Amino acid sequence: MKFAVLVFPGSNCDLDMYHAIKDELGEEAEYVWHDTKDLSGYDGILLPGGFSYGDYLRCGAIAQFSNVMSEVKKAADAGKPVLGICNGFQILTEAGLLPGALLRNKNLKFMCRTVDLTVVNNNTMFTAEYAKDQVIQVPIAHGEGNYSCDEETLASLKANNQIVFTYTNDNPNGSVEDIAGIINERGNVLGMMPHPERAVHELIGGTDGLALFKSIVKQWRESHVSHA
Repeated sequence: MKFAVLVFPGSNCDLDMYHAIKDELGEEAEYVWHDTKDLSGYDGILLPGGFSYGDYLRCGAIAQFSNVMSEVKKAADAGKPVLGICNGFQILTEAGLLPGALLRNKNLKFMCRTVDLTVVNNNTMFTAEYAKDQVIQVPIAHGEGNYSCDEETLASLKANNQIVFTYTNDNPNGSVEDIAGIINERGNVLGMMPHPERAVHELIGGTDGLALFKSIVKQWRESHVSHA
């Protein structure tokens, strides 16, 4: 499986993402610059964390206009897995690929630490390797991770099982309903504030994030074998 690791001016988690895919997962990965106009050669699209375009206007608000984003939408429409982590999650909401918005943390401070997450929905291409309600430990590092949406959207997320991860024991940023990650209705676009790519080896504090990437590869291989 071949992944595109998108790089925007200001991305700073692209190296971690590349390492997770290439070295820990053992799959193909390439850095793809934000002005790329063709993602057809990739099986999965990864939007890493960072501060795209400095986040000077609003997190992800400028990045959504990058040339590559029209290709990301094509990939999403084609059913390919699209994963946005932290700033990548913010970009996906700004681009309309996921509902809601990420606001400033409730304490108005940047936070960087490990949190407990509950896998609310393990019936997705991103979480099949986890058990339902499994609690995992994954780092966070953000100043604007406070997920917010209107009541109608929240009801829709619940009805469609689109809430994938929630914070457990401690809601670090004030997100509605403790939401840490959501998926689109089709089930192939996931956005989450915690960083699974920083939890792929014991030397960096744990391996709980690796199952997310293994889930993507497993689903992709099963899908392509069944359609071969």
